[in-house]
Amino acid sequence: MALLILGVALWWAAHLFKRVAPDARAALGDKGRGLVAAGVGLGVVLMVIGYKMADGAFYWGRSPALVGINNLLMLVAFYLFAASGSKTRITKVIRHPQLLSVVVFCAAHLLVNGDVPSFVLFGGLLLWALTEIVVINRAVPDWRPPAHDVPAVKEITAIVAGVVIMGVVALIHVWVGHYPFG
Repeated sequence: MALLILGVALWWAAHLFKRVAPDARAALGDKGRGLVAAGVGLGVVLMVIGYKMADGAFYWGRSPALVGINNLLMLVAFYLFAASGSKTRITKVIRHPQLLSVVVFCAAHLLVNGDVPSFVLFGGLLLWALTEIVVINRAVPDWRPPAHDVPAVKEITAIVAGVVIMGVVALIHVWVGHYPFG
């Protein structure tokens, strides 16, 4: 469990470094990008290894209904993430589509994984995303939606990308022994 907690903590620290210590981050210049990327990468590795090794109390598990809800939420999460990069219509309504994507992703995983390691991993990442939203909104309170037009091809691209990414992630889950569908 220690590696899992360390991985989540490193993820938090690397991502919030710019917001919590902007002068220190700015002083690092371009080298800081590499350090943050290394911190995030190491955090992910520690989370994966720590989650596989972790053991803890079990409160609930998968049911057909929860798996179905999880899969729909995952599709929404992947769409939100893809929509952010494509600057689709949803980005005119939602200020933080990538962070909201993480919130939906984590909530979906908590629905079907009711054990302590999942609470640490997905609960920790969910709290990080919500914290990041609050910190950004406080730092830049005056947000105005982008005024750009959104061609239909961008919407279609985001939907297709979301479905493709979900398929790839589902295949990876199957490959490591976790069948994600009911």
